[in-house]
Amino acid sequence: MFHFVQCLLALPVRLSYPTKFIGKENIPKGACIIASNHTSNLDAVILAVNTWEKKYYVAKKELFKNKLVGSFLKSMGAIKIDRQATDIPAIKNCMKVLKENKKLVIFPEGTRTNNQDMQLGEVKHGVAMFAIKAKVPIVPMFIAKKPKFWRRNRVMIGKPFTLEEFYGKKLDNDVLQQASEVVATKMNEIREITLNSLTKKK
Repeated sequence: MFHFVQCLLALPVRLSYPTKFIGKENIPKGACIIASNHTSNLDAVILAVNTWEKKYYVAKKELFKNKLVGSFLKSMGAIKIDRQATDIPAIKNCMKVLKENKKLVIFPEGTRTNNQDMQLGEVKHGVAMFAIKAKVPIVPMFIAKKPKFWRRNRVMIGKPFTLEEFYGKKLDNDVLQQASEVVATKMNEIREITLNSLTKKK
């Protein structure tokens, strides 16, 4: 079902929102977490049609209010999460994805980036928690601009890294904060590379 929808949407999405993906070879085989900034509800769709392998996305429960939209999101691999509570079922679903050697996409800011200079917001603890618990690599990704109809865009995918130094530690708030700071640093590094590539292009 996923690849049928993917093929159906690929041409119209790519023509409407032309996006150049750089570094797709950095996505490893097997389980990993792709940690990206969030610019639009189209982010997941654009990633899905520009990379073949099915990925699973953490998505806020509000997007599932409409049954038709909710069904579409589920077919694309969305995992519904309640951001206002400790959503145990969603956490279990995310861990299941990683344990089954699949890929999980998380927008760790927890909201969309609206500032003009694309500054990264606060990185929540989810990426670090899942990466440490499942012992999987994290792939930093940065979307240069909010997708707009017919506007060219660029997505940079960085090299994977791990949080091995935190494996086996009790995941209290201090440890998760330290680990999340590592995630934020890596994401800001790929942000700088992405924005610098746009400057050089000009």
